[in-house]
Amino acid sequence: MRTALVTGGSRGIGLGIALELARDGWALALCGRRPEADGALARLKGAGAPEARYYRTDIGDAASRTGLLSAFKGDFPRLDALVNNAGIAPDERADILEAGEAGFEKLLRVNLQGPYFLTQQAARTMAVQEPDAEGLRGRVLFITSVSAVAASVERGDYCVGKAGLSMAAKLFAVRLASLDIPVWELQPGVIRTDMTAGVQGKYDTLIGGGLTLEKRWGEPRDVGRAAAALLRGDLPYATGAVVRLDGGMLVDRL
Repeated sequence: MRTALVTGGSRGIGLGIALELARDGWALALCGRRPEADGALARLKGAGAPEARYYRTDIGDAASRTGLLSAFKGDFPRLDALVNNAGIAPDERADILEAGEAGFEKLLRVNLQGPYFLTQQAARTMAVQEPDAEGLRGRVLFITSVSAVAASVERGDYCVGKAGLSMAAKLFAVRLASLDIPVWELQPGVIRTDMTAGVQGKYDTLIGGGLTLEKRWGEPRDVGRAAAALLRGDLPYATGAVVRLDGGMLVDRL
């Protein structure tokens, strides 16, 4: 039984990923800040997950991260995949000449520091596991964003966090290769989730005006299918790869 830990997995992109993994027969461990995720767990089991559990966790807190992995190890025999998906939006959109430090620190603690050190702990766990049938001790997937490369001056904290997470993916790909743990990065574009609900009208107009080559919103399942393909091994010999899922938004054009 292959088991994946998906952070922020009870809704949005994280749930989209977890559902596709469930369809592939993965056992799922989800974590998030909500008190419970019974609805998400029921959907995962209905999709084919042999086991699904939820752990209330604040990824931005060191003790909470340690408690998550401790609880996980008590419930599952091995950690085959870590999907770093959890993240928060800025408290407010503010021009970088006006933005304050408190919101910046909060966002980076959750969106960058949290997954960075969770990956460190998870990699230590994976490193001492026996290789699986594919010869791998584990897999790590970082969900970043096109905001890792495209500047948005009213969301500077978010862009800096995602850019840092993109570098974290590269660093762990280099460090973990010798341990037989591949690492990949997915960069979603405009995806229809709770986080983007407040700007739906804005992006409906932008997409209609040509922001993306494919004239539609991305959906959580789009990201989920790409994640499942990577974790399934459909893109071998590609550790460190960056896969962009933005409907062609960032394609250079004249």
